[in-house]
Amino acid sequence: MAGDGNEHDTLSNDNHRSLRGKHAVVTGGAGGIGGAIARALAAQGAGVTLLGRSESALIGAVEALKKERSTIDAAYVCADVSDRAAVAVAFAAAAQRFGRIDILVNNAGQAASAPFGKIDDAQWQQMLAVNLNGTFYCTQQALPAMLEEGWGRIVNVASMAGLNGYAYVAAYCAAKHGVIGLTRALACEVAGKGVTVNAVCPGYTETAMTQRAIAGIIAGTGRSEAQARAALLAANSQLRMVQAEEVADAVAALCRPGSAATNGQSIVVDGGESAG
Repeated sequence: MAGDGNEHDTLSNDNHRSLRGKHAVVTGGAGGIGGAIARALAAQGAGVTLLGRSESALIGAVEALKKERSTIDAAYVCADVSDRAAVAVAFAAAAQRFGRIDILVNNAGQAASAPFGKIDDAQWQQMLAVNLNGTFYCTQQALPAMLEEGWGRIVNVASMAGLNGYAYVAAYCAAKHGVIGLTRALACEVAGKGVTVNAVCPGYTETAMTQRAIAGIIAGTGRSEAQARAALLAANSQLRMVQAEEVADAVAALCRPGSAATNGQSIVVDGGESAG
């Protein structure tokens, strides 16, 4: 009868990992980290809706998902996450397509750098609008149905800039610290209601956003690309960029049914930067 017990354990473990029948919305879904998150959730059986601003990029991302795994149920909706009205329309369309939204990954983000004294109102407001307001607007759209269903997962892709300070990105740091505060406060509010709210905080990740940061260092200092990369990775004990798939794995783990006891946490994926 030992075999029966092992089979039961295997089925139980699968149920704790599987996202079959769940629907996930991933904002910034056409980008490097967003695309990797969509693939990771789809691999666990979830249907996915990618949300972003560029329809052509979203179409390409959905086609790539379906080419990689023919059984994936994937769609897209267009919206700027900083526009509350556009977010409401996009989430209504996503919910209509799949019936409900079980998982929300707030991945859309934007970074800009400047010395503190040169940050103007436009840059300050843009950092708050995309990184913090966007997370707020999308979460307000997704949360009511999760509470009604008694099950939901919200994962905010923050940043190490949400936990630490970095020179020349004060506006970005302020916005991402706000995302961490929002995560913790909402996690307390929904605790015991079947919904969890967590954040994932990547270090420097191999993405277009980081490549732009490297280009900025090159332009501002005259350093080579290798020197610019070394400057960003100086505090990383692994001396390498985090890969998008590594961030996606952390996000996917927080979305599983078996993650119910993890709530209000900020999971660091930084190659050891914060350990130094």
